[in-house]
Amino acid sequence: MQVVTKTSKPSKQRKRLFQAPDHIRYKHFAAPLSPELRKTYGIRSLPVRRGDTVRVMRGDHKGFEGKVSRVDRKKFRIYIEGLTRERVDGTTVFIPVHPSKVMITKLNLDDKWRKKILERRKKAREAAEIREKVEEKVEKPLEAPAKIEEKPPEERPVTVVEELLPVAEEEKPKRRRRTVKKAVKMKAVKMKETKPEAEAEAKARRRKKSSEESKVG
Repeated sequence: MQVVTKTSKPSKQRKRLFQAPDHIRYKHFAAPLSPELRKTYGIRSLPVRRGDTVRVMRGDHKGFEGKVSRVDRKKFRIYIEGLTRERVDGTTVFIPVHPSKVMITKLNLDDKWRKKILERRKKAREAAEIREKVEEKVEKPLEAPAKIEEKPPEERPVTVVEELLPVAEEEKPKRRRRTVKKAVKMKAVKMKETKPEAEAEAKARRRKKSSEESKVG
């Protein structure tokens, strides 16, 4: 199977268009269906075939409706019965129309394979719609519960806890925040208070030591 890769270069795009195989060229002949056919078959577009009735939607021949007499896959053009012009020598020729400029108003269903294509595409579209509905139901958020109307504080009865809260806050001892300067001052005061006591202890130790030495001597 031939794989067609995507490209953004216009030169390569034109080359691939003009050198495309038949199964790719067939897709380039797709045209939109009329609203009536769209409702009937549940699809938006389908490739134009010989025997389909089409209406020209753009160009100089806008509004012309007729049956497709020939499809030229080499030049990517279709030819409609009645849409002709005269040459200088007096002969009449068909006017080529690009399939993107027409809308299919009636389908030629003589081919059984085309009927199968329509049925398959219709089923696939219905399955996709059902899948979307299921996904919407799953992703739909749950409805928020109804808000309970709160009574104003005057009407609402006061509980025992609410009555005791202000009393407990008043009885709670307040902690004093000490600054760094205050802490340094307090430390210095403590050191001054403990210094004489330390000196007295040191003197007592020295006397005791000297008395022990004298006894030994």
